[in-house]
Amino acid sequence: MAPAQPTAKTTQTQVRVDSWTWAVRLFKTRSAAAQACRGGHVRVNGVAAKPAQPVRPGDEVRIRASGSERIVIVERIIAKRVGAPVAAQCLIDRSPPPPTPEILAAMPRRDRGSGRPTKRERRETDRLRSSASPDVGAEQPPSRADRWDSG
Repeated sequence: MAPAQPTAKTTQTQVRVDSWTWAVRLFKTRSAAAQACRGGHVRVNGVAAKPAQPVRPGDEVRIRASGSERIVIVERIIAKRVGAPVAAQCLIDRSPPPPTPEILAAMPRRDRGSGRPTKRERRETDRLRSSASPDVGAEQPPSRADRWDSG
């Protein structure tokens, strides 16, 4: 009798990105992982990933979820969901640290259900953003009013 040859199931070198992200507990369900891929929130090596895109050890997976970005490096391939300690060994987390509570509290936020911003509110928001941007001295394109006045 010949020795058993390793099958594709025992020596996986790649697995679907939606299955892997679910297996290492980056998403609660596999359908949520697939939906995030379809929505363009998952990138593999800098390229938007479809749910069936394969991942291999060494690939960088970036996930945008709930306003933050997770950056993980694939360490080991797994296809089935495992316990949290084992899942932690299958990836290297390179995510930036979350913002401090003081920074989160200082960020302006609209009340939920207050509707679309008015033109005045939008201009104030734009003014705040432009004053906080690093290229404050950059030349701005002429506004509509400037174009009408100059002619």
